[in-house]
Amino acid sequence: MSYAPTSREQENTGFRCAHCGREVPAHPGGSYRNHCPYCLWSVHVDIAPGDRAADCQAPMRPEAVDHSGKKGYILIHRCTVCGAVDRNKLAPDDDLDVLISLQRPA
Repeated sequence: MSYAPTSREQENTGFRCAHCGREVPAHPGGSYRNHCPYCLWSVHVDIAPGDRAADCQAPMRPEAVDHSGKKGYILIHRCTVCGAVDRNKLAPDDDLDVLISLQRPA
């Protein structure tokens, strides 16, 4: 019997970051990887989470960090071309120094 990967395993693949150029591994928790853990940049690929329907395909700059009672810490991205804003849960291997640099004083 051969092993067939689930759709989530097929989607949770590594990639080369469009911003810093580093090789990014698959998400360690088995979830979808939506940003680079090294520089925290993303690419505008979704209109609704996971739909891959955005035509923009431009880099998305990490702008801030928010906290949600249900999801924990959330990374906020803004598209560098169209200005769309996206919110993504932090990954366990995200660079905390880069994350802290996004914090704005209260």
